[in-house]
Amino acid sequence: QVQLVESGGGLVQPGGSLTLSCAASGSILNVGTMGWYRQGPGPQRDRVATINTGGGAVYADSVKGRFTISRDDAKKTVVLQLNNLKPEDTDVYYCNVDARTAFAGFRAYWGQGTQVTVSE
Repeated sequence: QVQLVESGGGLVQPGGSLTLSCAASGSILNVGTMGWYRQGPGPQRDRVATINTGGGAVYADSVKGRFTISRDDAKKTVVLQLNNLKPEDTDVYYCNVDARTAFAGFRAYWGQGTQVTVSE
């Protein structure tokens, strides 16, 4: 089993910053691509940023130049730095990690979600 624990959400004013962290634990043999997604009131969960094992990052157009994703493979963590936040960034943010365990091949795991609210 793999557990993902997220932290760092909260309320911030427009133009402010937040740092989201996600730590993976469990019977993990290998970690693949790690990333962050966000979901509003509807069912769709949209990709914000992902980072592969080589450090290559992909960002949604709406966050390019404002958000930065990074990973620490030794600690099995992925961090999303959110700068110059806008009200439209308000959503629940979910960590996503591809991992191989002692019991299964690579599959995607999701965190519990952390609320980010950007408001005056």
